[in-house]
Amino acid sequence: MMNLQLSAPGAAAPGIRAEPAGASQDVQRSRLTIYVVDDDPAIRDSLSLSLSLRGYHIAQFASAEDFLNAYDPAWLGCVIADIRMPGMSGLQLQAELAARGAKLPVVIITGHGDVTSARTAFRGQAVDFLEKPIDDEQLINAIETAFRHELGRMDTLAGKARREAMVSSLSPREREVLRFLTRGLHAKEIGEQLGISHRTVEVHKAHIMEKLKVRSVIDIVRMGDLLAE
Repeated sequence: MMNLQLSAPGAAAPGIRAEPAGASQDVQRSRLTIYVVDDDPAIRDSLSLSLSLRGYHIAQFASAEDFLNAYDPAWLGCVIADIRMPGMSGLQLQAELAARGAKLPVVIITGHGDVTSARTAFRGQAVDFLEKPIDDEQLINAIETAFRHELGRMDTLAGKARREAMVSSLSPREREVLRFLTRGLHAKEIGEQLGISHRTVEVHKAHIMEKLKVRSVIDIVRMGDLLAE
C-alpha cells in the first residue's frame, strides 16, 4: 500500500507542474519534491524527517509499483529509491522511468552495494549511488545536483512556453512569412512565393518582429531555430 506524505502543511501535492514564465528561482524551487521510495518504513520516515527539517518537500512511497501507479509526467524534483525492495527494485524503477521518457533525476540508495549495481545505476544516468547508513552531506549534495538539473529543465520548459505563446499570437499569414524568413529568404522572394508584394511582406515582417520581441532578421532566424527544437 502506498504511504504518501508531504513534508509540510499546505505543500503542493505531488502533481507538480512547471512554474509560469517569469517566476523567481525561489518560487521554482518550491515546486520541487523529493520522492522517497523504500519498503522499510523506518528508512522512509527517517529520510523524510531529516529532509523535511531542511526545508524539502517530501512524498513517500512503500514500493516502486506504488510510485509508478501514482506517477505524473509533470512531477518535478528527484527520486530517492532503495535498490532492494519486494517486487520491482530501485534499478528496475529507474529503467522503467527512462522507458517512459521521464526526466526525474534518480538517486539510488542501498544497504548491499556492489560494483555491478553501481555501474548499472550510473549507466542509467543516476545522480548518485549511496550506501546505507547514508552520509547526510553526500545525500544533500546528490539532491542539490538533481535540483540544479530540474531548475534548468524548468527554465527550458518556461522558455518553450514563451516561444509558443509568441508564435500563437501571429496571424496565419504572418506564420507563413515567418517560415520563409527563417529559411533566409528576402522580402521580394517571399512575396513571389506567396503572391503578394514585397512591401506587404515588409509590413508582415514588422508585425512579426514586434510580436516576437526581436530586433533583427537574425533574431527571427534564431527564433525559428528554437521553435524547430
